[in-house]
Amino acid sequence: MKRKVLLIYTGGTIGMEKDYETGSLRAFDFGNIFEKMPEMKLMECKVFVHPFAKPLDSSDMGPEEWKIIARYIHKNYHEYDGFLILHGTDTMSYTASALSFMLKGLKKPVIMTGSQLPIGDLRTDAKENLLTSLYYASLYEGDEAVIQEVAIYFEYKLLRGNRTLKYSAEYFDAYASPNYPILGQSGVHLNIIKENLFRCKMQEDFHIDEHISGDVLFWRIFPGMNFNHFRDIPKMKVLILQVFGSGTIFSSEGTQEILQEIRNNGTEIIVVSQCISGGISFGKYENSNVFAKIGAISGKDMTAESAITKAMHLIDNPRYPGKFSDYFSKSLCGEITN
Repeated sequence: MKRKVLLIYTGGTIGMEKDYETGSLRAFDFGNIFEKMPEMKLMECKVFVHPFAKPLDSSDMGPEEWKIIARYIHKNYHEYDGFLILHGTDTMSYTASALSFMLKGLKKPVIMTGSQLPIGDLRTDAKENLLTSLYYASLYEGDEAVIQEVAIYFEYKLLRGNRTLKYSAEYFDAYASPNYPILGQSGVHLNIIKENLFRCKMQEDFHIDEHISGDVLFWRIFPGMNFNHFRDIPKMKVLILQVFGSGTIFSSEGTQEILQEIRNNGTEIIVVSQCISGGISFGKYENSNVFAKIGAISGKDMTAESAITKAMHLIDNPRYPGKFSDYFSKSLCGEITN
């Protein structure tokens, strides 16, 4: 029996081709993908294509588009064995992270991929990314899907979606998962590292939770910044501070006072690291103690993309009664190393 994969094309470089008259890139009709890539007809799975009515640059992908994707997967969940989402590379890690929190009780593969060069380019990375992603999206052992999470496949590596970040705009090997090992790697053989795969411990049927709040602010700390500017920031539900190393911040006079003012206004403060690898450890250095004193939340080894989308999902979400900090500090779908 051939597995059925639903390919959702949202936009991005992978769906572009060059207009040889103007030299510029334009989106081609993704409904004709089988003509562009006849190799897809040789796949051991059946591929069905659903393109966005208007392909979007990844910089235009946000909460409303995340909801559209989640709803479409929910609508078709029982009709298909796996899902492949083609997406622009710049914000793919945000979408992958958001979907990982929104898709509850997921027992089927949701694979995301894109490319650095258009699919019509002679040197494109699009074809390999697309074809191998289809293999992963249709990979089953008996009646059970091998992959049961949101993952990104790019340049021969399968990565947990909410652990990824885009670290290169230049190289084909554009994504990294610095704090979690790869899920699989393609070469002569299609390899899966089963002990790294996520399995939902909750016994629940698949459903979606669309709750996304925009009441989040992300701020990168830098040497010499005027911390008094925080007093001019309008009140928000969550402030995410990207700080130095394992959780340090300058000990200038008034730092704790200003942060405490923000907390007293009802704002949750989350701390993540500017380092690509590693995480937050309050108390390791004296200049991190201020965060423990004001009741800030450690982002541990989460990526900034995952911390942002997780906070957006949890804020005022009626499905998560109780303290925001308790839920944020808990690994919901493999986004934190326990």
